[in-house]
Amino acid sequence: MRHSILLTGATGFVGGAILKRLLNEKTHSVSAVVRQESQLNVQDVPTLRIGSFDGDTAWTGDLTKFDVIIHSAARVHVMNDVESDPLAAFRKVNVAGTLNFARQAAAAGVRRFIFISSIKVNGEGTKPGGFYTGDDSPAPADPYGISKMEAEQGLRQLSTETGIEVVIVRPVLVYGPGVKANFLSMMHWLDKGIPLPFGAIHNSRSLVALDNLVDLVVTCIDHPAAANQTFLVSDGEDLSTTQLLARMAKALHKPARLIPVPSWMLEGGAAMLGKKALSQRLCGSLQVDITKTRNLLGWTPPVSVDEALAATALHFRDNQQQ
Repeated sequence: MRHSILLTGATGFVGGAILKRLLNEKTHSVSAVVRQESQLNVQDVPTLRIGSFDGDTAWTGDLTKFDVIIHSAARVHVMNDVESDPLAAFRKVNVAGTLNFARQAAAAGVRRFIFISSIKVNGEGTKPGGFYTGDDSPAPADPYGISKMEAEQGLRQLSTETGIEVVIVRPVLVYGPGVKANFLSMMHWLDKGIPLPFGAIHNSRSLVALDNLVDLVVTCIDHPAAANQTFLVSDGEDLSTTQLLARMAKALHKPARLIPVPSWMLEGGAAMLGKKALSQRLCGSLQVDITKTRNLLGWTPPVSVDEALAATALHFRDNQQQ
């Protein structure tokens, strides 16, 4: 069935990839929400322009044109937030903005609202041998995770009140061509051949390739079993930090110069430098169980970890040469 889709966050890392997939497949019609000052790098995409995204945004009757919304726009997590009240800033966009948008969508007759949430709703890490699931009790530990949890709760309540179908997708760390932040820094370190003290980290972390996340979101557009469900998504293969660095180096055709420093030494040093959150990402475990996602949707990650790392490395090398 052909759907009319409205996509937010189309200029972002995830939203941009969703837009590209939908345009390439041409199975559905898609329009993109843009800020008045924003520009899409894609031609001939219908747009719906808004001035701001918060609890006061007026979406007008334009929403009646759509039967599915994919909401990937958000105030995103940052390591060093400069806001005096980060939780209030996250709530303004991620909670008030999302619920205002969804209420107007439901009133306009939109059938399904797909919300890109975050694994941070579950928490910051798992114990050895433990896994998060989509049905666990939420345990967010930072303002961003709290805001995503509150948005999810509001959306579920709205679904009960109005009948709009809500689909929640919680990705783990997303990587792929064009990835930024710590993952990009890691590639720069490996590309330069810098020796790294991460050769003896025996944690386990779930990651998700951008193409795998996009594939799941597209599956959720019209899969009947997706309605009013929460799905965790990963590549289905968990890696230690040491394994990830070694395989990323291989994809970059560079040697992995990994020094086997014990995790406890790294964690202690990071704590002394005030980098405890970073050490948790490098040394701690965070694993998710995607059995529900696989079984309920009949979904399997279409791209392997090594295929995704190769695509990420190719994009990195091409842009390094420009």
